[in-house]
Amino acid sequence: MTTSSGMQWSSRLTFIMAAVGCAVGLGNIWLFPYLVGVNGGGAFVLVYLCAVLLLALPVLVAELMIGRRGAAGPPAAIAAVAKESGQPQAWSWMGVLLGGLGAVIALAFYGVAGGWAMAYSFKLAAGQLQQIDAPGAELVFNVLNGSPGFLLPWVIAFLVTTVIISARGLQAGIEKAVKFMMPALFVMLVAMVVYAAVVGDFGRAASFLFRPDFSKLDSKTVLAAFGAAFFSVSVGITNMMAYGAYVDRTTRLPGTAAIVVAADTVVALLAGLAIFPLIFEYGLQPSGGPGLVFMTLPIAFGQIPGGLIFGTLFFVLLFFAALTSSIGMLEAPVSWLRDATSLSRRSAAMLAGSIGLVLGILGALSFSTLADIHPLGAIAMFEDKSFFDTYIHLVLNIMMPIGGILICVFAGWLVKRKFSREEFADGKDTALYKTWLTIVRFVAPAILALVLIDVATG
Repeated sequence: MTTSSGMQWSSRLTFIMAAVGCAVGLGNIWLFPYLVGVNGGGAFVLVYLCAVLLLALPVLVAELMIGRRGAAGPPAAIAAVAKESGQPQAWSWMGVLLGGLGAVIALAFYGVAGGWAMAYSFKLAAGQLQQIDAPGAELVFNVLNGSPGFLLPWVIAFLVTTVIISARGLQAGIEKAVKFMMPALFVMLVAMVVYAAVVGDFGRAASFLFRPDFSKLDSKTVLAAFGAAFFSVSVGITNMMAYGAYVDRTTRLPGTAAIVVAADTVVALLAGLAIFPLIFEYGLQPSGGPGLVFMTLPIAFGQIPGGLIFGTLFFVLLFFAALTSSIGMLEAPVSWLRDATSLSRRSAAMLAGSIGLVLGILGALSFSTLADIHPLGAIAMFEDKSFFDTYIHLVLNIMMPIGGILICVFAGWLVKRKFSREEFADGKDTALYKTWLTIVRFVAPAILALVLIDVATG
């Protein structure tokens, strides 16, 4: 049986780039700006920042801790840590559910969104969206989705690229990819912010993002911010647990996790500063919802000076963000298959990736030939949801919160404090460790339970 314990990141910096790449994705550049837009701006941002500290960061530390302690893919790592603490090894089912099923479903909807980003990169570069108006932008998006021959090649290309990188292994594949894409992503994002400051209404955008209007806060907004923070940092479906298995013993997990979360949050805020100045300058609606990036932004890029170049740059940026996240999502099932079978790295990546590809194709077709198919329609909350909508709802609103609760219960209550102290603070019973333990035992599970209740009653 092959285990992942024989591999390690080549350096702490490389691990940080990979973890940031796994975290930075659609949650930062697509989900965060549109949620800020529909929830009134600065008040949502303030709650989001609190959510990152109170929820996402402690759960990230817990995932990395379990992964490093168990030194294997999520199911095997959980089983090893459970055994060491005198708990049932049957807890490994948590890793199968989250790191196997959850990660592959997440990979499927990332494949569709990554396909959109690739398609729009080429459309902008070819000048197809110049001088486009609102009806035209909506038509372009609808034609792309409504024509399998247009969308499927992009989705397939995105997911095949993900599999190829994963199949090459930790250092030859994942590390090489993130060493190129993460610096490029930050450079492109900063360039986009500078550009937006020059041609857009930067002052109004900054005020919208950073001047809270607490009259716009309600329980729904607060829970949406906590859910967005959790998704943005990519915790709850054991992606980070899989990456944690390759972390060496000299790396201090709390500090490293804080760097990852800080970088992820900076990207989200920079994305807002890149998008909203253009939205306000051209009289567009910040509350454009999920279509903000793909139907509202192209209108601005079609009108502003240099829009062809910077519009292309923006969607290449979105493609890189989606790809680094999809690589992280594939790692959990790949490491599980390697631990549980005799499959090589390449075979495991091809098997898990093929399942994600089939699901991704169904998701892409849910906008056209499969639009009337509701795979879980017998369940009330899924009765009107297509394959694509079902994937998103399952992962973001159900599996990630449930996974977060399970990880908190496991790390906070079942793992012996002696072992969690060793991973967190070199065995010392520090104030920071006690704070973390209190949060994962009580605060984070309570918040995630409220998010689940909101989903169930919403």
